[in-house]
Amino acid sequence: MFTMKTVQRAVAVSLSAISLTAVAACGNTNASSSATKTDSSNVTQQTIIPGTLTVATGKPAYTPWVLDDKPESGKGYESAIIYALADKLGFKKDAVKWTRTTFDAAIAPGAKDWDLNIQQFSITDERKKAVDFSPSYYNPTQAVVVRKDSKFASAKSASDFKDAAVGAMVGTTSYDFAKEKLNSNIQTFNDNAVLVQALDAGQIDALVVDTPTAVNIVESNQVKNAKVVGQIPGSEDPQGMGIVLPKDSKLTAKVSDALNDLEKDGTLKQLQDKWLAAYTTDIPTLK
Repeated sequence: MFTMKTVQRAVAVSLSAISLTAVAACGNTNASSSATKTDSSNVTQQTIIPGTLTVATGKPAYTPWVLDDKPESGKGYESAIIYALADKLGFKKDAVKWTRTTFDAAIAPGAKDWDLNIQQFSITDERKKAVDFSPSYYNPTQAVVVRKDSKFASAKSASDFKDAAVGAMVGTTSYDFAKEKLNSNIQTFNDNAVLVQALDAGQIDALVVDTPTAVNIVESNQVKNAKVVGQIPGSEDPQGMGIVLPKDSKLTAKVSDALNDLEKDGTLKQLQDKWLAAYTTDIPTLK
């Protein structure tokens, strides 16, 4: 038989239990919140696939930026930069996953399925409207490639190309400098592979690309019997090449800090000397 005291005691016990449960729940919420804050401060957990750094490049990717079209090898200037950057950010080498995109798709507005994209993107204000950029990792010049049997093979100045059929990849700094310095009627191509084929087939008299790529085109015989006739005067890219990130990426600030560190500690200079020196030394400059 229950007495009033018995009922009151039972109610008191129940309320006490409820109170303890509420305190425990609050404690768990705080712990969970703390764990979430810890995770959100970890750059390796802020990528599209947590724990993996997904990096895109072109298809194909050319020497000296990537050797043998194998970015996963870490050989070539841009490939080596990515692995040095990944290490700074806290990713192990096997946590870097490579994928491929076209040049145009990478800098178009919209969602991306990669964290970083590196394929000689010049930093421009127009492109910044659609994507984020890291600081520059290289400031290239532009050079002119011709066939040795061309009447332009002996060109000494930019003005020698005023009547030439000159080609460049559309939407690039190469196109901008070709139009500004060589002549106003530059033929455009969707990618460098098609551009090279056009020169090789004699459809154009000359092509303009960044200097390391120009030297590689000649040395790898992509255009038969070709030569780099010279660098375009005043064509050093003032803003330089940057790594592309999706617009308003959570990684932009951290990637920028890490790349700045690589410049300050001399890593970028060492990588440039290793992978680019042979493609930029002793190249004449047109008048």
